[in-house]
Amino acid sequence: MRSAIGKYVVLPDEEALTAVTLWVAATHIQTALQHAPRLAVMSPTKGCGKSRVLDVLYETVHDPMMTVNTSPAVIFRTIGKIPPTLLVDEADTIFSPKAAGDSEILRGLLNAGHQRNRPAWRISGPEHKPTPFPTFAMAAIAGIGDLPDTITDRSVVLRMQKRKPGEKVAPFRTRYAAPELNALRDRLAAWLGPLRGTAARMVPAMPVEDRAADTWEPLVIIADLAGGHWPAQARAACLAMTRHEAVLDEQTSLKTRLLRDIHRIFEQAKNPEALPTLDLVAALIQDADAPWADHGAKGLNAYHLGNLLRDFGIGPVNYRFDQGKQAKAYLRNRFLDAWARHCPDLVQAEASPEPAYGTSPDRPTQRKPPTAPAGSLPVGLPGGPAGPKRMP
Repeated sequence: MRSAIGKYVVLPDEEALTAVTLWVAATHIQTALQHAPRLAVMSPTKGCGKSRVLDVLYETVHDPMMTVNTSPAVIFRTIGKIPPTLLVDEADTIFSPKAAGDSEILRGLLNAGHQRNRPAWRISGPEHKPTPFPTFAMAAIAGIGDLPDTITDRSVVLRMQKRKPGEKVAPFRTRYAAPELNALRDRLAAWLGPLRGTAARMVPAMPVEDRAADTWEPLVIIADLAGGHWPAQARAACLAMTRHEAVLDEQTSLKTRLLRDIHRIFEQAKNPEALPTLDLVAALIQDADAPWADHGAKGLNAYHLGNLLRDFGIGPVNYRFDQGKQAKAYLRNRFLDAWARHCPDLVQAEASPEPAYGTSPDRPTQRKPPTAPAGSLPVGLPGGPAGPKRMP
């Protein structure tokens, strides 16, 4: 099974290939498991192979259910005592702000279904009685960009990338690939079927703790049942992949801290339109309670700052200050979107109480919109008028 999966998709590394193989096998003993780990298949752009991963999973997992534009109500009523394996594609559109209603219901279902005995209660039937609907089912969720944190926290995470030149995979044609993969699926199910009771009693030694242990335990159980090199290989994959996600979480937290610190520095400077890059770096380093003085080998510098802010779409520009001085600088309005998304409490604090219209440095008067400073980019968010709009 491991060789067959690697034949059709290029996964991030050998540990990821091991994890996917064990996850596929675990779907065939779902009824013996206490936790149903999610498989989060994420990619930064199109063409990274996430949909091909779902194609391969569809032919190898237990009772696949491809949920393309499927309502949460249907999924609630499909999961039963012997649940299917949910395959959710285009999760980036499902969990977009435009789909807030259904996406929150589906998110709740996926979160609850990670652990056994977490039913969803609904009013059902002609007598309108409260009825529990099972949610426990293994699920693979694929999408561009990050998935909601509550889902990735319950997932074995695959971060897909485009294939490099020279990385080859076999063409996936269902009429040719499906018989091979289905035969492997049937052999896997036949081997694991008599072992369900054994699997249900197993309490394997885990290299991680808490929710990570809950998520990886089914994969380690499969590895221990297989024996040979699998137990060591599974635990090595568990450690490597959970550590990688922990590093990413730490970096994300670091970047959020950076946004907050920059917001504070702009406030202390009375919210100018721009701050020189060197002044911003110096102000960050001077904060004794912040990590910036120890960032990198010699502390934070302009290059580090640009790298940390790049994921937010923020970069320095050439800006002409008073008395004709020109320097690299960061425009305050370039941070507005990132502050609203990642530090909403800061934006809410700014908005209330609202200053008198026309008196705030960030609010243009109605008659005369501000002109862009010479030598700088236009003041305002991309694609919109200069400055934030006044709410009616």
